[in-house]
Amino acid sequence: MSRDVATNKKARRDFHISDTYEAGIQLRGTEVKSIRENKVNISDAYVRIEKLQAFLYGCDIQPWQTAGEYFQHAPKRPRKLLLHKREILKLAQAADEKGYTLPCLRMYFKNRRVKIEFGLGKGKSHPDQRQDLKKRVELREAEREIARFNRR
Repeated sequence: MSRDVATNKKARRDFHISDTYEAGIQLRGTEVKSIRENKVNISDAYVRIEKLQAFLYGCDIQPWQTAGEYFQHAPKRPRKLLLHKREILKLAQAADEKGYTLPCLRMYFKNRRVKIEFGLGKGKSHPDQRQDLKKRVELREAEREIARFNRR
């Protein structure tokens, strides 16, 4: 069972996502409790490969209210992702190509563990974004016409 905690709707709008990957995250206890309360924002989150390790940057996990000062965490600290070495090497090679990035798509619970889904994406230009919007509108209108025709 998986339960979505946060999704990044901007990622699919701004990038052509070719592959998606799932990774575990190395978290502190107060971070997990904040995630359970849905106090997380991944709209600016992305993955970066450094020294054969994957890190999640830009993920904003708000501090847990009832924790003491000593146990508190920094909201936007880089968090290590748990991936196999083969996957990290493959991602590093793909992300080194010009124009490619690794945006975060969603965060969810899977078997009581926090997982992150990110994709290999190439940035869309403004006309591409408009083209996608136009296709969605046309598809929605066509489905509406089919539904209206079938009601008769």
